[in-house]
Amino acid sequence: MDKKNDLAYYFGLITQVGLTIVCSVLVSLFIGLFLDKFFKTKGVFLVVFVVMGVVGGFYNVYKQILKK
Repeated sequence: MDKKNDLAYYFGLITQVGLTIVCSVLVSLFIGLFLDKFFKTKGVFLVVFVVMGVVGGFYNVYKQILKK
């Protein structure tokens, strides 16, 4: 059986894509929260880093899919 037709292969790929996006957003969220508390700003770093996390997450997913 071809590897690309295997159900486990696609389940693993979907799991990897989801975890990549979630981890990128969560890490950037915590960095933004920390910087907002440190510099006493009101959400500026949070918004900037969450947007960067989303863009970075989708970019990494794009690279992963191209490899497969």
